[in-house]
Amino acid sequence: MPRLVIVLVSLRSLFNVGSIFRTADALGAEAIYLGGFTGTPLQSKVAKTALGAEKRVPWKKVPSMSGLITDLKSQGFRIVGVEKTESSIDVRKWHPGKQTALLLGNEERGLSARILSQCDEVVHLPMAGMKESLNVSVAAGAIGYDWLTKTS
Repeated sequence: MPRLVIVLVSLRSLFNVGSIFRTADALGAEAIYLGGFTGTPLQSKVAKTALGAEKRVPWKKVPSMSGLITDLKSQGFRIVGVEKTESSIDVRKWHPGKQTALLLGNEERGLSARILSQCDEVVHLPMAGMKESLNVSVAAGAIGYDWLTKTS
């Protein structure tokens, strides 16, 4: 059975966090890890946007991203950063593993170089328009459903 966890790193928008909880529930994710200054479902804007998904998807606030990544790797998860970089893989060419941890970063700064260096792979969504990226919650849905389609 495929396993998915989602890791949010310093997301500033509580609405994005809540939206990702709804997506995680729809994808059957087994957990969401909240790193940095990412808000939690204890904040009303997260809970309001999550519409109850925060009660169905287990979550944990984590003090150390490096520690979490090490722990997830020891459990057999492939650490996959979602970010456009010089060496990132176009999601259409991505072959995800059955145990995947998707890392999504800050809306303005993305994932740090330190976190990207700890990833087993980095994937991006191709953009056909003028903008270089999607909203983080939209990207989570697109990448998540790509993972679900390819691992089911």
